[in-house]
Amino acid sequence: MSQVPENLKYSKEHEWVRVEGTKAYIGITYFAQEELGDIVFVELPEQGTEIKVDETFGTVESVKTVSDLFAPITGKVVEINTQLEDNPEFVNESPYDKGWMIAVEMQDSSEADNLLDAAAYETHIEE
Repeated sequence: MSQVPENLKYSKEHEWVRVEGTKAYIGITYFAQEELGDIVFVELPEQGTEIKVDETFGTVESVKTVSDLFAPITGKVVEINTQLEDNPEFVNESPYDKGWMIAVEMQDSSEADNLLDAAAYETHIEE
């Protein structure tokens, strides 16, 4: 099974985006969580926060390091995965499902067209 689902878009900073209408769900990729190791804490923005493409919107803390999360899309945070507060390990166990981080009401849905598709992301992580 590929660890890079075909139905998602990807940033070069290893965030994934699942577009559903005007909403974009965002998390970090399998590759990113593998590199980080065991996730012990996730800091996310509050609902209503405006995020801008390429700016940091939170952090992920692992046993190895703390990493910034970079917004792959511009918009307003409309949902937060509050389960990560008590279960940060979901990011390791299920990065594309239970480990999603935020949902954003996209300001401009065409921004998603600038992200990598699965094949391009696989090439990026092999470099």
